Order: sequence, then structure tokens, then C-alpha cells
Amino acid sequence: MSIKIKSLAAAGLLTIAVGGISAVGAFSASAATPTPPKIAVFSAKFGTATNPNFIETVSRGVAKAGQPTVLNRVSGSNPGQGIIGHRGGLVSDFYKAGLVSAKVNRHYGSLNAAQLEYAPNGVPSHLCVGLKATAYQNESLTLQSCDTPRTTVWIIDTADSPKTAAKGHFPIVNGSTTDFAHPYAMTYYGDPCHKHAADKPIRIAHLLNNPAHVHDNQLWGVLKK
Repeated sequence: MSIKIKSLAAAGLLTIAVGGISAVGAFSASAATPTPPKIAVFSAKFGTATNPNFIETVSRGVAKAGQPTVLNRVSGSNPGQGIIGHRGGLVSDFYKAGLVSAKVNRHYGSLNAAQLEYAPNGVPSHLCVGLKATAYQNESLTLQSCDTPRTTVWIIDTADSPKTAAKGHFPIVNGSTTDFAHPYAMTYYGDPCHKHAADKPIRIAHLLNNPAHVHDNQLWGVLKK
């Protein structure tokens, strides 16, 4: 099924895409838009901005802490694809708010970042896409309280793949990463077309071959529905 989508440029991506940030990037809850737009995160390995094919989805549409996120085919009727912007802005804004560490700020302060909230049928759950613990190899993405610092912040790491970022595909690094040479980034193993892949979680793993040859299973795009 098709959805109406609008590709978002990597530069300035999340200052305009998610709630909690004004157009100029000031980090303020009062600056939230009345109705945050739905956000679709797609894998560059399986789709494009024109035809994303598969997007990040809360498994089985269940709004509870610990529920994994997966890649499912785009659907206008799947409540698990109701992901909206919670907060967005520069990494330095998240640092000022106590949501990322000083080390993360030193490495990524000028890059965009966001928290993405699950809102099934348009109702915010106050659960954001994140990690249960500080990032480690092959950890699954799961829903966590949006108040959780670090692990619920996602960094648009255009610096680690500048050539693909210019085309709208980039690594997405978790805000709790402790490795900055090969940071923990969103990664998808396998093929979502396979029969038993519907509940296969998106994971994080060390970003490899950056900055020149990042594999497409670690490159992502973001759309506003």
C-alpha cells in the first residue's frame, strides 16, 4: 500500500521534522508543534525516498517498554508505523538538556539528532525508539520511556558517510555510543521480504567502512508522512 511521503534533506533534517524544537533549533518543550508529523525511517538497502518499501515499525503494534522495532512493508493500516517526532535539534541541544554525554557532544555536537515516539493511531505513548542499556554490539532497538537519556537519542551521522548523506542516506548513531571511531549505529541483518522476517528486530552494531564505504544495511533515510 502507498503512503504520502515527503523526503527530508539531511541538512537541518530534524529541526523541522519533529516536535520539541523550533525552526531555528532552540531546544524547548514549548516550541513543540501542535501535531508532530509522522516519521518513517527506511533502509537504503531495501528502498528509496520515492519507494521506501519497508519502514521502521513497532513489532505487532504493541505499545509497551521493551517492544522491539522491526522493518515491515509500508502500510496505511499498520498502527505499528505510527512513529512521530518527540524532540529534535542539534546534539548540542540534547547535551544542554542532559540527554547525551559530554563526550558525545564533543564528537557530534553540530549534527542533528532526534527522539522518535510511538503514537499508535495518533495517540502518543511517551515511549520512544531506543535501547534498554548503553549501546553494545547487536543490541535490539526497543521502545523505552522518552525520558530515558542517551539511549533514546538518535544522531544523524552525516559526517561518517558524507557522499551518501548528500543523497539522503546516512548512518543513524545511538546517543549512548561509547565508540567514536566506529560508533554504534542502526543496522539491519537479513532480508525483510523473507517469510519469517516480520518480527526480526533492527539492531545496532559498530559502523564499518566509514567514512567512504559504509554498507547499505547501515544507511538509512527519513521521510515525513
